[in-house]
Amino acid sequence: MESSEEKRLTENDLPDKIRLKVSSFPSMPRAVVQLRTLLKEDNPPLEEIERIVRQDPGLATNVLRLANSAYFGISKKVGSLKQAVMLLGIKRFEQIAISASMNQTMDKAVEGYNLSPGELWLHSILVSNTAEAIAKYKKITDTNDVFTPALLHDMGKLVLGKFVKEESEKIASIVSQKISLDLAENMVLGTDHAEIGALILDKWSFPEDIVNAVRWHHDPDRISRTEKRLKDPTVQSDIVYLSNLIFQSNADRETGGENFVMPSSEVLKRLGIKLAQYQGFAEKALGWKDKLSEKLSFD
Repeated sequence: MESSEEKRLTENDLPDKIRLKVSSFPSMPRAVVQLRTLLKEDNPPLEEIERIVRQDPGLATNVLRLANSAYFGISKKVGSLKQAVMLLGIKRFEQIAISASMNQTMDKAVEGYNLSPGELWLHSILVSNTAEAIAKYKKITDTNDVFTPALLHDMGKLVLGKFVKEESEKIASIVSQKISLDLAENMVLGTDHAEIGALILDKWSFPEDIVNAVRWHHDPDRISRTEKRLKDPTVQSDIVYLSNLIFQSNADRETGGENFVMPSSEVLKRLGIKLAQYQGFAEKALGWKDKLSEKLSFD
């Protein structure tokens, strides 16, 4: 249902109408907000971490499910939140908590993008897994978290889907001319899912580097031109861009072969990855999809 403010806006005010939807988008779960604040402290008490997560029984359950999944690489059975923190470490536990809190939000069908229930969630997990693998492969240890922006890179689709559906014919017509989906969205709607996703993360008070990585995950070359004031502004966005490219749908991409998406040569150059290396890595990553789909089921 549209608010009175949304009804007042005309078709020419569509970008403002979309941004109003961002302002009313649900906040991050209270327990996760509290947890992120606590984990910024030095040596946060395990008892307090456990107490905060247990405030949300659904979150606590999903955290333990993820902690026990093969995806996160723990061979030992995790029986408690406290044990999960000790085995995973603070940073990894925070990533799992964010992942677990997003499951319910991302596990729904997304209109406008033809995503059935669970597809957005699986795509996000695949991209975050691949982003970490690329960072590890290139021994990139001097950058901040790549898992989180990779996990949340498509959050904007949850807001923009309704508008994409309403303008689907116009957008499809532009995409048929071999123009990428994000550019087609901008041409028709005056914004795109990457920008809207960044607005959501900014609303949720995520750090600037994570917000920027989401904003530019389709065009990391642009951030290198516009965000020169930041130290190594493209590392996270470059990695999220490459990881997402591997798993994009046909509607999102310009193909360089039957099953291969041609990446930006500038991105490969910045990360020191040769095209043949990326192709091999992409083939390996695509092989993870069925395995992760089974292992990360929340049914």
